Amino acid sequence: MRKVRTASGATAAQIASKTRGVRTIVEHLGSAHDDEQLAVLVAIARERIAELAGHVPFDLDGLGATPPATTAPTVTGSRSRLLWDVLEDAYARLGFDAVGNDTFKKLVLARVVEPTSKADTLRVWDELGVPGAPSLSTVWRTLARSVEQDWRSKIAAAAYAHATRSGPLTVVLYDVTTLYFEAEREDKLRKVGMSKERRVDPQILVGLLVDQGGFPLEVHEFAGNRGETLTLLPVLDQFRERHSATEVVVVADAGMLSAANLNRLEDAGFGFIVGSRTSSAPYDLAEHYATVGNIVTDGETVETTRTMGAGVNARERQVVWQYSHKRKIRDNITLNKQIERAEQIAAGTRPAKKDRFVTLGTGPGVNWARVEKAREYIGLKGYVTNLSTATASAAEIVAAYHDLFQVEATFRMAKTDLRARPMFASTADSIHAHLTVVFCALAISRHLYKTTGVTVRRIVRALRPLRDVTITIDGHELTATTPPTGEAADIIAALRPGVGH
Repeated sequence: MRKVRTASGATAAQIASKTRGVRTIVEHLGSAHDDEQLAVLVAIARERIAELAGHVPFDLDGLGATPPATTAPTVTGSRSRLLWDVLEDAYARLGFDAVGNDTFKKLVLARVVEPTSKADTLRVWDELGVPGAPSLSTVWRTLARSVEQDWRSKIAAAAYAHATRSGPLTVVLYDVTTLYFEAEREDKLRKVGMSKERRVDPQILVGLLVDQGGFPLEVHEFAGNRGETLTLLPVLDQFRERHSATEVVVVADAGMLSAANLNRLEDAGFGFIVGSRTSSAPYDLAEHYATVGNIVTDGETVETTRTMGAGVNARERQVVWQYSHKRKIRDNITLNKQIERAEQIAAGTRPAKKDRFVTLGTGPGVNWARVEKAREYIGLKGYVTNLSTATASAAEIVAAYHDLFQVEATFRMAKTDLRARPMFASTADSIHAHLTVVFCALAISRHLYKTTGVTVRRIVRALRPLRDVTITIDGHELTATTPPTGEAADIIAALRPGVGH
């Protein structure tokens, strides 16, 4: 097989033979003007060489051998069938076919492949060669119908069924993130609120509930000025009502830690494990340090109690503290940076802000007493719970909280791989529909990652170039299929059974 550069800049593909050093052109297959066309010609060349050798190892889709071409082959169709089959199979395995709408499915799968605007999704379908791609007006009607008919409930039911195939869920993980909008005005949903990114744009809060493996179970949007602690109970109540889940322990970070919030959770019948702020360590561990000492070994846990709330709302909570040497190294780096900033403020080389260890008085200075106190407790992490020691040991509480990184990983996937921020949505319904699509795409992405151990971005990168190309040669139509190799072959092997190639 020869590839020759032509005067027009195209690449000509030829089949040649060499006898005693003399090259003879057996057949000219045509000229390619891009990599896709060249790949097709290379595939045709392999097929023709095999035919000439008397066997046909290449997949001709049952069309049989064709006579030698007298005209250049023409590409009449191309599609990423293998990638689309993988995504459709995942969609069906998760039970999302219960929605019963093909356009919605195509929207979800396109978002997994290339997250973009709804209008630009038509281009993605075209490039993938998706058959029966809907029009933009059909897309808008479908999104409106997804809100009117509450398809998110069907999807959540399917996700829960998938997550509980091996047994009931006893622990769920919860976290909140913000999605901002480049909009000049607020509305009922898009509000200016507390932003971890210190933005002053209108935003919404998104609460995500996942299982211990990071598989999404519920997604909810809230007004951007709502307190994070006020989002947890509504999500849990709907989760319990939807699935009749009676005994659920929720794990959340310290952002959900307030006496009133924990009381509401307990009164609603939920168990909880919530991260504690390190600033509470001196109070919780004072008695332990006074009687036992402050020497702790790597991985050691200390169980204490704390009274949270005031008056009739005061309740005794169990607190588990664990020491980690790795955490101490990280905490020490952070502490030294905070001290450095405080010293810069004291020296007048940095403006005073809400920095730790800065004391003002007659002038800015470093509170060295607080620094030394903080050094005593680096490496410690606390966990507040209403679970009894008979229900969960200290080690089990720590292990459950450590799973919280799964929801953080799922949020990262939503924000990066799936670009969850609804840039082009401006109404509450359109935002709701958009997040429903993202929720489905997120579930597919987590499912594929768990099955293959490969991120969805790498899966798309490996499988998207493998195309079924329809070629017409002298009036004969055949399909050339690029076989998966390397990582693509490994992905397909991991996904079997259920996906052909």
